[in-house]
Amino acid sequence: MRNILRLSFLITLWGCSDIDSDTSENEKGEIEITPEVISDTVFIYGLDVAEFFIDSGVVEINQGLTHILPKYGIDQSTIFKIADEFDSIFDVRKIKPNHPYYVFCSKDSNKTTKRFIYEKNAIEYVVFNFEDSLNVSVGEKDVEIREESAGGVITSSLWNAFMDNDLSPALVMEFSKLFAWSIDFFGIQKGDYFKVMYETKYVEGEKIGIGNVNAVLFNHMGNDHYVFYYESDTAGLGYYTEKGESMKRALLSAPLEYSRISSKFSHNRFHPVHKYYRPHHGVDYAAPKGTEVVATGTGKVIYAGWAGDAGRLVKIKHTTGDMVTKYMHLSKFGPGIKKGAAVMQGQKIGEVGSTGASTGPHLDYRIFIHGKAVDPLKIDIPSSDPLEDSALVEYLEYIAPIRLDLDGIEAKKNPAQQVDEE
Repeated sequence: MRNILRLSFLITLWGCSDIDSDTSENEKGEIEITPEVISDTVFIYGLDVAEFFIDSGVVEINQGLTHILPKYGIDQSTIFKIADEFDSIFDVRKIKPNHPYYVFCSKDSNKTTKRFIYEKNAIEYVVFNFEDSLNVSVGEKDVEIREESAGGVITSSLWNAFMDNDLSPALVMEFSKLFAWSIDFFGIQKGDYFKVMYETKYVEGEKIGIGNVNAVLFNHMGNDHYVFYYESDTAGLGYYTEKGESMKRALLSAPLEYSRISSKFSHNRFHPVHKYYRPHHGVDYAAPKGTEVVATGTGKVIYAGWAGDAGRLVKIKHTTGDMVTKYMHLSKFGPGIKKGAAVMQGQKIGEVGSTGASTGPHLDYRIFIHGKAVDPLKIDIPSSDPLEDSALVEYLEYIAPIRLDLDGIEAKKNPAQQVDEE
């Protein structure tokens, strides 16, 4: 088997025509690329560079194939044929500014264009082949997956802790999603800390994004919360706690992204509109009018309409347990939300408003179990699909060494955080 070695170096690009073209070359006519080297042969996009003159450029604003290809000897009739016959493979109208392209031409005096390659994104590229018969195809670069880890301490917010440790916004978003069912991130405290093991994707040595988040430890208020990514024939694919409970819960921890909690569950609260004390068996989430409200669990809408002091109300009977949730004071209902409609967890059911007896835009969210109101902030929401029996035994054996590695990650304040606290 031939060994393939990837190197980053500079290749001189030779113009494929006598017409000056707008390219991304530097003053020396060089661009930085990452070719494949097999034995003594250099390849770019699977093409032997020794066989071609190569030119490159970057798509300008309002440019398309009709502007670029004629500079390399491709007539408009051929371009129209590409758009007409190969639109199912690639719609040429979707060529975007600032995306690079490469042109491969014959190494003779004619410098005939053989290939035009447009990069759709960091991984995918489109090959326009002008040799023999016209053809268009889509290729992909090799993606390297690297296992990486990090740890950090929260001094202000979870977001800032990740940014202070030079971690990507995508990673903090995935981290937050893992605990969407169990932790109120508006309640995290200074001194909480995290450890995470995750995959990073690289193409040609450049980081392009994250893959799976494989293991997480989040210490919140002195309590350790472990999460592990797990896939097996018996359990399927998902995220589970160290006890084998699915991280997907019967209910989300909150039905919206909110600014603050303006009123908590109480058996005797002074009502701001009616001016007397009465029970408030819900949680008020202050949020701007129009903020999206989602169903916290899968179920069926059993009421959607006006409900006096509650204003516009949606009431959902959930499929897990004897649970009902209410969403009050909505400004409007989500698409298709009416009595009898089936809803999925996370589906939009309405928008925050101030209808009914309300002094300002907020959502009054309530949970009832067996017909009794419970505090949404204190309820122990059950796992939707915990591992059991032999599946649990296999899982615990699988995560044991991963947990040791996770515990070994150091979580500490970085220098910038230490300076901010001084």
